[in-house]
Amino acid sequence: MKIIVAHAAPDWDAIASVWLIKSFLSNWKDAAVEFVPAGTRLAHSMGHSAENESDPIEKIGDDEVIHVDTGLGPLDHHQTSDQAICAATRTWDYVKQQQEKSGSPLRKEHQEAITRIVAIILAGDHFREVFWADPLADYHEFSLNGLLEGLKLSKPDQDDYCVTFGSACLDSLVHTFESRIWAEKEIAENGIEFTTKKGKALGFETVNDNVIKLAQKMGYVLVIRKDPRKGYVRIKARPSTGNQDDIDLTLAYDKLKKIDTKATWFLHVSKKMLLNGTPKNPAMVPSTLSLQEIIEVIENIY
Repeated sequence: MKIIVAHAAPDWDAIASVWLIKSFLSNWKDAAVEFVPAGTRLAHSMGHSAENESDPIEKIGDDEVIHVDTGLGPLDHHQTSDQAICAATRTWDYVKQQQEKSGSPLRKEHQEAITRIVAIILAGDHFREVFWADPLADYHEFSLNGLLEGLKLSKPDQDDYCVTFGSACLDSLVHTFESRIWAEKEIAENGIEFTTKKGKALGFETVNDNVIKLAQKMGYVLVIRKDPRKGYVRIKARPSTGNQDDIDLTLAYDKLKKIDTKATWFLHVSKKMLLNGTPKNPAMVPSTLSLQEIIEVIENIY
């Protein structure tokens, strides 16, 4: 039997370590998870021998056991004050080493997504969130850190539940980060930058809708995305700031409807989002205009 041992009331460092082993270490997917008081080991574990102290897998009777974030083993970090190390970083390094040895490493984008997740867990484990932007803002409570703290209060002593919940969140985050990495590459390599009177704008022909949000966060005042598969178009201006630089897409809506009469165009009530075709409404007719033609319309108006 394979057993992963973490400390009771697991934090994200312990949960992520368990998740990394069960998700990415060969033959550990169905490992049982047990919990011990922080700093201790499984009752019948004698610890590592000197010649085997770098290998986190202990043989205990018929069982294989890995301690994470507790017990001062290879996948714990409480024996060092190094701020660049936590249990999750050590576990991730170990998992990658084992994958390389087996000749089956994860693809590059998948590895980068997990590495970014682990970096955030590292920062949180060393309480670096106090230095994050606007640390007193309520939206920080609406995060995985806030959710886990609330979960521990609402479901005390249900450590298995916390690990199951956390693992599902981390599974989802891998997809989120992969999409972001893809969007970053699209912006760097395929974005068509153009200038409006209100500031810089970007146009894309891509299926990745995350380019819109990411480009807006980067400061672009307007972003156009055309879906190369279905022809759908999304045009978004940055949310209102209440100043004269705000973009109202009404003029673009009127102009595009006039020159592309067969397409279905929808102007959001905010006047910041102009949609043409969406999977949410298959009855909408996509535009036949090219991305460059739409960019020219926008340039001439704004």
